[in-house]
Amino acid sequence: KKADLTREDFLKHAWDWKEKYGGIILEQLKHLGASCDWERTKFTMDPDMSEAVLDVFVDLYNKGHIYRGVRMGNWDPQGLTAVSDEEVIHKETNSKLVYVKYRIENSDEFLTVATTRPETIMGDTAVCVNPHDERYTKLRGKNIIVPVVNRVVPLIFDEYVDASFGTGALKVTPAHDINDFNLGQKYKLPVIDALTADGKISEAAGAYVGMDRFACRKQIVKDLQEQGLVEKIEDIKNKVGYSERTDAVIEPKLSMQWFLKMENVSKPALEAVLSNDVKLIPEKFVNTYRHWMENVHDWCISRQLWWGQRIPAWYDGSGNTVVCKTKEEAFSRLKEKNAEVKAEDIKQDEDVLDTWFSSWLWPLTVFDPQ
Repeated sequence: KKADLTREDFLKHAWDWKEKYGGIILEQLKHLGASCDWERTKFTMDPDMSEAVLDVFVDLYNKGHIYRGVRMGNWDPQGLTAVSDEEVIHKETNSKLVYVKYRIENSDEFLTVATTRPETIMGDTAVCVNPHDERYTKLRGKNIIVPVVNRVVPLIFDEYVDASFGTGALKVTPAHDINDFNLGQKYKLPVIDALTADGKISEAAGAYVGMDRFACRKQIVKDLQEQGLVEKIEDIKNKVGYSERTDAVIEPKLSMQWFLKMENVSKPALEAVLSNDVKLIPEKFVNTYRHWMENVHDWCISRQLWWGQRIPAWYDGSGNTVVCKTKEEAFSRLKEKNAEVKAEDIKQDEDVLDTWFSSWLWPLTVFDPQ
């Protein structure tokens, strides 16, 4: 198990595996008759290739295109890493839509919320309804009591909610859904992360702590039924995201990651197509490409893995960070920020770069004599 190894032990195994199996695909290509120059093969983890990737990272960081921050993304609770949208496989799944009764504060009345993820109830920090939904007009200004944890949260009104789905009332869990997170930002709601990195119920949840997320889902429904807080349960089919790597159910999760700002980076790529310098065939896909490039999000380029180019960021333990290629340079620059720092205090970022961060540089690095 990876957990039983040090980083150095793991990398030794990885390199041994690469030396044993890495050339098989090249031999297959030879058998297929590919007429490549087999004397000039390159590997993304070759020292000169890795150095080129790190050079670009440092350059983009110094130009203000790369930053580190806490953002919502796809999280693999088994692989314990962020993954890209492309690595999430959406499968049609038989699910349960549970109608849970939330009591209205200072009242004997209830507001019913439909959810497929009752295990995240402990992270609810609001309930939201559509402002044009007449069923809830009389509840303006009211607060709602979240079951299980008895947390008092506001009832908010926003047109994001689809009044025709479920009961028209949405539980808002900012730490566990990107749309809920956006609502939370808009209305300045607290963020309570009810799950640990490995998919168990966290201390912050305040109940069912340490229980697996799916075991908790069953248990919380059972407990709510015993309390008379489940109105009904419907069998539905919905799309659930699975990790391409581990087949674990993906969690939308807030985590500290490195990002590449895409707004300025994407502009030249869009202009090249709109000016016909680059032609898309068939041409009908120009509009699709334009929509994609004009709505692209910042790219999460960090992964919580050990195999790959390690991010060249260094920390002194006192809140200072520098981005550079070597520990020696990092020590010198951190010494300017913190005179008391010692070489042994400096730690390199544990994360590696997403493989696509090196792949997009590949056509440039293999032909660059420098």
